[in-house]
Amino acid sequence: MHNILLNLKGKLVVSCQALDSEPLHSSYIMGRMAIAAQVGGAAGIRANSKQDIEEIKAHVDVPVIGIVKRDYPDSNVYITATMKEIDELMEAEADMIAMDATKQKRPGGLTLATLVKEIKATYPNVALMADVSTVEEAIHAEQLGFDCVSTTLVGYTEYTKGVLTAADDFLVLKEIVAAVSKPVIAEGKMDTPELAKRALDSGAYCVVVGGAITRPQQITRNFVNGLK
Repeated sequence: MHNILLNLKGKLVVSCQALDSEPLHSSYIMGRMAIAAQVGGAAGIRANSKQDIEEIKAHVDVPVIGIVKRDYPDSNVYITATMKEIDELMEAEADMIAMDATKQKRPGGLTLATLVKEIKATYPNVALMADVSTVEEAIHAEQLGFDCVSTTLVGYTEYTKGVLTAADDFLVLKEIVAAVSKPVIAEGKMDTPELAKRALDSGAYCVVVGGAITRPQQITRNFVNGLK
């Protein structure tokens, strides 16, 4: 098991992200979010973009799982889709890189296997997290040499729309845990501490929580809807 994963077992990783269209979009603000998460006890941070990661790593001493979200016209894959994003994350010194490991067509027709092979040849010591949406994708990711798999994209690919990570009592999570030997990280719709704990009880190695902690517009909306 990769060293970075050893300190995450049974713990919380906080996703500090804000896209261009969101109110808190700012590397400075994400850096402060990461500090707050660490003060609150987070064992790791997940962050998007070279700029945000550099700012976050300047202020926290927990591992940072890096991604780059970028749209490509010929593909639905947008989480660390090509070698360009990998290079950016390595320049930012991300401690682990997460990437879309689904069966969706990648930009330029690049296969996941080819990309992983190139990553490992260029950066042999890098830790890789596979963001998957199905059990089959998790198995394939393990075969390709990913260090861990995450349920990040369950319900977000065209062929898993309507599948919920938490509402089905973590059925997909449990199936993935049973199917692979690598650590399985629970991520997606982890809206309450109770759900996060249930994810661990269902076999997750650790839990990633984002919007419920770091997206105030989402948190506010949940309260507003709850009052109706």
